[in-house]
Amino acid sequence: MNMHKIVEYAFFFGLVGIVGYVIWMMLSPFISGLALAGIIVTICYPIYEKVLTITPRRNESLAALCTTFFVVFVIFLPLLFIASTVVNEAVSIYNSANNGGLGIESSIQSIQDRINTFIPGADINTHELITQTTSWLAGNLGTIFASTASMVFLLFISMIGIFYLFRDGKAFTKQLIKVSPLDDDQDQLILRRMGIAVRSVATGTVLVALIQGCLTAFGLWLFGFERFALWGAFAAIGALVPGVGTSIVFIPAVISLLLAGAFGPAVGLTVWAALAVGLIDNLLGPYLMSRSNPLHPFVVLLAVLGGISVFGPIGFVVGPVIVSLWKVLLELYASEIRNSG
Repeated sequence: MNMHKIVEYAFFFGLVGIVGYVIWMMLSPFISGLALAGIIVTICYPIYEKVLTITPRRNESLAALCTTFFVVFVIFLPLLFIASTVVNEAVSIYNSANNGGLGIESSIQSIQDRINTFIPGADINTHELITQTTSWLAGNLGTIFASTASMVFLLFISMIGIFYLFRDGKAFTKQLIKVSPLDDDQDQLILRRMGIAVRSVATGTVLVALIQGCLTAFGLWLFGFERFALWGAFAAIGALVPGVGTSIVFIPAVISLLLAGAFGPAVGLTVWAALAVGLIDNLLGPYLMSRSNPLHPFVVLLAVLGGISVFGPIGFVVGPVIVSLWKVLLELYASEIRNSG
């Protein structure tokens, strides 16, 4: 290769890098909304295809619009309501703790006394633990709700992205395959495996955890607990940990009812935990996860916490999906690209 070609390639790729960096700077404020749109379209694309078959003249724009409204009312609005409720409760507890009015100091002291009965000298600062935990939740989940305008804008960007990805998604993927330096067969394999990975993590892991968290919150509300949405959020995170699950919330809740002498509600909550939540974990979860190769639960947990820290509330889904995509790319490199080279 002569010097002229080297200079030409260096100039071209340098220009591509500069333009790409500028584009990234322009799009970075919208990356959370666009990532959420891509994930939702990947999961719900079969629904769009079914809507398209019953749309007059197979109008793609009309089918995309109808499916987008379905996503907004069935997915967006319920998740926004749950997230905002959790944030409000976390902020309320954090403010109460800072003002010395948490309202559960006597219960905390009672638990501390009982722990000291079995483990003399144990010093577990439960008050500080609750304050730090709710501070983390309020800080990471509350970012998107700090401004109503920013929340509405993010929702608007996601809706527009969902509509166009439904309507023009196939054309967009064809363009990606065309400009990719890999063989077309490898590009199609990567996209297909990525779609399977996204659906697996979002439905088989995250969806099951969200369902368990909602059922936990409903059970706590049913038996008279306050801050049930916040504890449901803790249960959803606990559901990602093998051997822990929603028991991280249910066991302390049942113990607190027993200590308060409410034996009937304690039995009722135990039955609810075993039936409503346990059946989801033992039946729905294995069915969804059996359809693909899942991530290790500990990796999912780290991805969820890291995703929330980076992307806010939607990181609960975006974090595991990104890690899953990375796993797919490594597997494809090991099995296809490296061997073909």
